[in-house]
Amino acid sequence: MKKYHLLAPGPTPIPPEVLQALSRPILHHRTPEFEALFERVRRGLARLSETQGDVIVLAASGTGAMEAAVVNLCSPGDLAVVISCGKFGERWADICRAFGVRVLTLDAPYGQSVSPERLEQALRAHGEARVVFATQSETSTGVLEDIESYARLTRSTETLLVVDAVSSFGAVACPMDAWGLDGLVTGSQKGLMCPPGLAFVALSERAWAAADRATCPKHYWDLRTERRWQAKGQAQYTPAVSLLMGLDVAIGLLEREGLAAAHRRHDRLARAARVGAEALGLALFARATPSPAVTSVVAPPGVDGEAVVRAYGEGHNITIAGGQGEMKGRIFRLAHLGYVDDLDLITGLAALERVMASLGQPVEYGTAVAAAQRLFAKEG
Repeated sequence: MKKYHLLAPGPTPIPPEVLQALSRPILHHRTPEFEALFERVRRGLARLSETQGDVIVLAASGTGAMEAAVVNLCSPGDLAVVISCGKFGERWADICRAFGVRVLTLDAPYGQSVSPERLEQALRAHGEARVVFATQSETSTGVLEDIESYARLTRSTETLLVVDAVSSFGAVACPMDAWGLDGLVTGSQKGLMCPPGLAFVALSERAWAAADRATCPKHYWDLRTERRWQAKGQAQYTPAVSLLMGLDVAIGLLEREGLAAAHRRHDRLARAARVGAEALGLALFARATPSPAVTSVVAPPGVDGEAVVRAYGEGHNITIAGGQGEMKGRIFRLAHLGYVDDLDLITGLAALERVMASLGQPVEYGTAVAAAQRLFAKEG
């Protein structure tokens, strides 16, 4: 028997307390008990988003939250600037085009990021741009985009900034109000340590004003109507009640740890993953600022990155992630996101040593583990 370990960038491991909450008898969603739960969850999400504004809860994936942001802030023919350095930046562009929104893409090669200077030039040349869409943690490449600098540029203009924080929420700072973000979207299955199925959209007051003018077609994604319902402790349509019960507990766990402490934990785990991989002679893929959520590693010459993923699963009952799109087979990704601690990361690196050896790579056992252990010991 081999114990199962989940070290993929989503879904992520779920704490036992959350699993227990998911198994409780279900509440009816038109009762005072549910209204109290719903209000408690929404207030908690606002605190974690560091905003005084409303957070809208949807039964959807993170992509549903992205689409909701597009259709509530844009009209057909509007210009959107999309900052893209991976598959999820590309998803913003795909959603915009699906609704007739024109797209100006500021892209960077996979593994790199888009400089604030390029955004500044684009905003100067295209003052009519309605929204800038960006991805804080580009899960497909392991790169962190400079959202704070992007926000410095947009908040003094008429252009809104909306951020995909699906894999960064809870793992890296993204204070919505302090940085002046106009939209923040995320989901339940990553840093929030819950199963997939919940999506969240937070908008600034100037974004809500823009929503009054936006004419993209919408029904389920009509956030203005949903906002009125949720202000009364209700969802317009049947919510994912059991997931909300689990999320209520997960928010409590994150707040007991402390948001800043959670950010430090993710940063520490990410740095340990990087030094461990490099100790084995492996190259890191992210050439820009790496994400604290996931470490992307270049497969050694002659080794298929998908073979690394398979060897983790078949040999060690550990799930990691491979590359996406053009990076399929070229990289593999080891996540350290959500309910993950030092010993989980050590397990992932110990398995990496064995996987590399099984694939014919020269390995001195203990090298990756020792590098990470030294970092942990130094920092306490």
